[in-house]
Amino acid sequence: MLSEIAFYGAIETGLIYGLVAFGIFLSFRVLNFPDLTVDGSFPLGAAVAAVLIMEGWDPWIATGCAVLAGMAAGAVTAILNVKLNILNLLASILTMTALYSVNLRIMGRPNIALLGEETVLTPWYSLDLAYHQVPVLLFIIVIFVSLILLWRFMKSETGLAMRATGANPRMARAQGIATGAMIILGVAISNGLVGLAGALFAQSQGAADVTMGVGVIVIGLASLIGGEAVITPATVLRALIGCVVGAIIYRMAIGFALNADVLGLKAQDLNLITAVLVTLAIVLPGVRNTVTHKLTRKKA
Repeated sequence: MLSEIAFYGAIETGLIYGLVAFGIFLSFRVLNFPDLTVDGSFPLGAAVAAVLIMEGWDPWIATGCAVLAGMAAGAVTAILNVKLNILNLLASILTMTALYSVNLRIMGRPNIALLGEETVLTPWYSLDLAYHQVPVLLFIIVIFVSLILLWRFMKSETGLAMRATGANPRMARAQGIATGAMIILGVAISNGLVGLAGALFAQSQGAADVTMGVGVIVIGLASLIGGEAVITPATVLRALIGCVVGAIIYRMAIGFALNADVLGLKAQDLNLITAVLVTLAIVLPGVRNTVTHKLTRKKA
C-alpha cells in the first residue's frame, strides 16, 4: 500500500502529467500530428522557469515565459512541417534534438537547483494544510483552469477549424480553412501546455534538469490512452477529463507497482512498467468490445 505522502505525491505528479496529456491530445487526437517535440519542450519549460526564478523574476511570470518558450518550440516543429514540407514526425525529432542544446545553453549547466527560491508554491505553504497536500491543491486549480480554457477553445470557431483540419485536411481547405496556420497554432498550444507542465514540475521537485524530458512522450501517451480506456471520449470534455484521470491512474499504478514487495520491482524498472501499462491500455478496450459483442450475440 502507498503511504499518505506517496499517495499525494502520485496525485501531484499525475496532475502535472495531465497537462502533458492535454498537449498530446491536441496534437495526436485533434490534429493527427505525431509530435515528439514534447520530450524537449518539457525540460525547456523547466529550464526557462528555473533560470528566471534564479534571476529574481516573479514565479508566475517565469512560468508564463516557460509557456511561451514551449509554444515557440512547437511552432518551429510545425513550421518545419508546413513551410518546408518535412515529415511531421521527422520535424519533431529535429526540434527535440536541437532543444537539448538549447536547454543546456539556457541553463548554462546540466541542472539548476531551486531549493530555497520562491516558487509558485511558496505562498500556498502558509495555508493550514500538510506540506505534501499544498502542491495537489494548486495543481488541481491549474488543471481545472487549463481544462476549461482548452474546452472552450475547442468549441470556438478557431477550435472547430482546427478539429476539421485534423479530421479531413482536404475538406477543410475546400471550406477556406488555412490548415497550415491551424497546424502551427495547434502544435504551439500543445507544446505550450507541455512547457507549463515542465515549469510546474521543476518548481515542485526543486530542480530543473536537461534530461528530465526523457520518456515524457510515452508517459503522456500512457495517460491519454489509459484515460480513453476508462472514460470513453465521446465529447471533447470527456476526452480532456480522461487525460487527467489517465495521468493520475498511471502514476498510481507506478506507485503501487514499485511499492508492492511481492512484485520485486525497483526504480530501474520504471520504463518496463510504463510499456506494460501502455500495452494494457491499448489492448483492453479491444478485448472488452470483443467480449461484449460475444455476450450480445449469445443473448440474441
